[in-house]
Amino acid sequence: MPGLRSAPDAVHTCRVGHGRARLGPSATDPEIARLVVSPDAPLDETGVAACVERARALGFRGIVTSALSDTEVAPFLRCNFAVHERLHLLAAELSTAPSTARPRPSLHVTRVRRREHTDVLRLDASAFSGSWRLGRNGLADALRATPGRQFRAARGRADAITGIAGRLGYLQRIAVDAAHRREGVGRALVLDAFTYLWSHGASRVYVNTQLDNAGALALYHSCGFELLTSGLAVLERSW
Repeated sequence: MPGLRSAPDAVHTCRVGHGRARLGPSATDPEIARLVVSPDAPLDETGVAACVERARALGFRGIVTSALSDTEVAPFLRCNFAVHERLHLLAAELSTAPSTARPRPSLHVTRVRRREHTDVLRLDASAFSGSWRLGRNGLADALRATPGRQFRAARGRADAITGIAGRLGYLQRIAVDAAHRREGVGRALVLDAFTYLWSHGASRVYVNTQLDNAGALALYHSCGFELLTSGLAVLERSW
């Protein structure tokens, strides 16, 4: 049966009770839906089932979720989802002002503008593989995941999306071009994110990464992050 998608990259909002989520094609397979759950309006079992039916009606053949916390996972498991990937969750306390040390001038850490999003996605494709690549929908999701945000880049080398909600900060995305790793650009963008979050009243910052990403873990530990016992999970279901 043909799907109901009005465009190949269309994004659809699902609202069930108090829960909200967005459905759109994944970056790596347009036949698989990426389900992004609103952090302030998680889905219950009825909401998850409704999203599955919506994805079926739209012509998708499966769903992969955004990263979910332990409390968000349960209704998905009851709706026959399985764990696709587990992630580390780390946190850092912003109890004092971040370091005032500046990155070397050649980094040029500046704001990313909308017209530069194509360049950002090209860099993202160099930094990540497979389902970790954002794609346009994933980039849009990352930019609207929190009430406040900062999108900055060291031109052609790395970029970072930082979100803030109340006193909590989130490193939504840090992508470093494969040709520019171990040059200090990742650390410069983390510290730049800390400065933004501190100035906007955040007291704690979260970031997640793959279990086997030793480079990212080393970077985050060097910037003051500590590994939490509770992690995150990406779930999947097909039909």
